[in-house]
Formats: sequence, C-alpha cells, structure tokens
Amino acid sequence: MSEVAVPMREVADSTRSGDGPIPGFGFNPPTAPVSGCEVTDLAALHGRMRDGTLQRVHRVGFHTVALITEGSGEHTVDFVTHPCRPGTLLWIRPDQVQRFGSPRAMNSTLLLFTPAFPAHLASTARLLDEWYGPVCRQLGTGRDYATVSTLLSQLRAEFTRPPGTVSADILQLELATLLLHIDRLPRRGAHADLHAGGEIYARFRADLERSYATTRRAEDYAFRLGYTVKTLTRACLAATGQPVKHVIDARVALQAQRLLAHTDEPVAVIARRLGFSEPTNFGKFFTRHIGATPGDFRRTHQPPTP
Repeated sequence: MSEVAVPMREVADSTRSGDGPIPGFGFNPPTAPVSGCEVTDLAALHGRMRDGTLQRVHRVGFHTVALITEGSGEHTVDFVTHPCRPGTLLWIRPDQVQRFGSPRAMNSTLLLFTPAFPAHLASTARLLDEWYGPVCRQLGTGRDYATVSTLLSQLRAEFTRPPGTVSADILQLELATLLLHIDRLPRRGAHADLHAGGEIYARFRADLERSYATTRRAEDYAFRLGYTVKTLTRACLAATGQPVKHVIDARVALQAQRLLAHTDEPVAVIARRLGFSEPTNFGKFFTRHIGATPGDFRRTHQPPTP
C-alpha cells in the first residue's frame, strides 16, 4: 500500500461563523485502506503537493500530528512560528491556520485523521474538542520521544499492511492510545493546565467557539451557561492564568488576525463579521490587543501583489 494513497483536495471552507474564505483543504481518502486516517511522512506529502501549496498559508479540516525525525526548520501555526528539530512534536487541529517550511529542510512521521476517526471514548472526545490545546512540544530524545515514536510506528505498520488486511478498529484504538499519551505530556506556557478549569472551563470554551463573533460580553456567556462571571473567571484563571474577558478577547483577536492575513475582505467587512458595529471600534480593539493597526498587520502578513 502506497504511503501517499490519501490525497487532499482544495475546498471552499466557510462552515464556521466568522471564518470567511481562508484557503482550506478537506480530507478525501478514496483509495486509502481505511476512511479518515493516513500515516505517511512529510517528504511524501511535499512530493504530492509540488505546487508550493504547503508553503502558503492554509488551513485543513482534519488533525495533523507530526513527529520531526530528521533535519530542522520551522512550522507556523496561527501566527506563532515553532522551531522544529528531531524530537519536536506538533499537533495542528482543524481550522488552525498554518504554513509549512522548506520541503527539503526536515522530515517527520505524519499522522492525518478526521475528528470522527479515533475510537469513541470520553477521554479522546475531550481531547478532540480542545481546538485551543498546545501545538508544539519539544520531546528531545528521551522516554517520551521513544514512546510517541513507537506508537506512530505501530500505526504505520497497521496502515501499510497488505490490502484487505488493515483493521480500522486497531488503527482507531492505537490512535486513541497515542492521543492519550500526548495528553499526559508536560504542558508549559499559556496551555500549562487546560484541565484545571474543569467542566466549567470546557463548557465555556465550547460556547465561546460558537459565539465569539456575536458577543464579547462575559455576562452573556455566564447567563447562557448558568454561572456567574466570577465563576467563569476562576475557571479561566485556573486553566490559562487569564480572566474570562481576556480569553474572550484573545479568541476574537485571533480570528481577526486570520481574516486580515489570509483574506482580501475589507476591514469593515471583517469588523462586521466579528460583531463590531463600527470599523473604528474594531480598529481600536485590534490595535490594543495586537499592537498594530489592522492595515499595518495586513501589510506585514500578506505578500505584495505581483
């Protein structure tokens, strides 16, 4: 079975409120041994996407887990550039905006899967819902690297069995095992302990993802969820170190960055998409949170027109 059996196809992706026409790819595995999963490597992916698409900003509708095995380079996800070297583990989630580095700089074991593919366990469902989880971990060459590498090798061994002998059940269970192991790796920085906020934080983040383009008021989220603003703030502080209003504004600011950098929509249209009644209010909000005006940010992140 070829490692490149699962092609990706370009799609017009505008399923989420406020996302707009950011270039995207769907998952289309008609010739794969199972539907919804592929185990390959970065070199093979570059080989079948020779038009430079991967080096341009895009987003995908599926999960990507990559363990760097050779070379060094960079991978940019949601305006954060992560240095990569052997032992770097990346997890890019659906709808995150990303850009690959040079196709010759490094190689990695690459696992692509749709949100519906892993075994249906309560613990894996929670992980798959964490669109805001950590993107990059530096495992080095120690025990954690060996474990993740072994689990990926087991997935690849099953995926590349002779036609007709590949078990979707085994792949789903092996994938669930990998995700659960990744979940217990040490977390640092802004994602130090996302579980510390418990069910309250999880419910709030789910509601925020649905509603960030329609309200930025902490009181609205508290009312809908049946909590007080103080309770939401305690949950957000436990999980992120930031109060609830900062978490809300950060999500809106991230989407504003995505739309400014990766679409040609006028600033006034983006402002309306994100719930601002006046472009000037959006401009003040964006400048306060990002440190640049919307126009300056767009000029920095969009290449000049030839």
